[in-house]
Amino acid sequence: MLQFILKRLGLAVLVAFTVSFISFSLLFLSGDPAAALAGETASGEDIEAVRRLYGFDRPMLVQYAEWLTAALRGDFGESYYFRLPVSSLIAERLSVTMTLGVCGITFALLTAVPLGVVAAIRPNSLVDRIALFVSVAGQAMPSFWFGLILIVVFAIQLGWLPPSGTASWEHFIMPTIVLGYYAMPAIMRLTRAGMLDVLSSDYIRTARAKGANERRVLFRHALRNAIIPVVSLAAVQMGFMLGGSIVVESIFALHGAGYLAWESIARNDLPTVQALILIFSMFYIVFTFLADVLNAWLDPRMRTG
Repeated sequence: MLQFILKRLGLAVLVAFTVSFISFSLLFLSGDPAAALAGETASGEDIEAVRRLYGFDRPMLVQYAEWLTAALRGDFGESYYFRLPVSSLIAERLSVTMTLGVCGITFALLTAVPLGVVAAIRPNSLVDRIALFVSVAGQAMPSFWFGLILIVVFAIQLGWLPPSGTASWEHFIMPTIVLGYYAMPAIMRLTRAGMLDVLSSDYIRTARAKGANERRVLFRHALRNAIIPVVSLAAVQMGFMLGGSIVVESIFALHGAGYLAWESIARNDLPTVQALILIFSMFYIVFTFLADVLNAWLDPRMRTG
């Protein structure tokens, strides 16, 4: 197990360095950052002055090495637009996005996994048809439309929930439902497919033939094996939620890191954009690494892969 963890950790570090270099390079491949900062009406002399001021005239590898060295110390420079340290700016906003992401994936798992299990136990039943409807509706329904519908019904007409803000836990109920519902279809379908496959296997039939308790067969034997791909999917979905919650944050006025990313891109705030890309990528890599370790614990056969 230790050898497997070290191997996956080395791979994660390699991926992290690769992603950091690519994300840093894309900002320069998309255009001249000095010209973008100087503005459309700037002269050639002004652009050259901005290039020297921010160090854009140096080789890109030198800039990357200095940026990465400082980033490893938690120093991402100063925001061009907000005129604040990028690290403190992100730290202030990241808590909102983290809270929303954790709540969203928790809601998705607690809803989709039981629904997928019951649908697999009773195929072609009413529960199975409900699960199919949830899956189709979740894929077809745009997040912004679903969020606006919830605001109209529960905030404006019924007055049960606040429409926006982050003042209390009630402000996160509707955003959690919107963000979690987007991840539910894939988790539910994968759980159902995995359970159907496992329940038809020989060792399940043998356990039932020996008179094993049905609940023990379902949850100790079947679900433990069927849940392995769901763990990997949940890690991917969690990374997506943290990096892709900009729509939900915009609808419900949650000024988190996702909304900060949109603001920074719109205002050519390169240091903030670079830091956010790196941080979101690190979250994605960490969650994937933890999912691999958990899957290896659930299924020892994966440790030799």
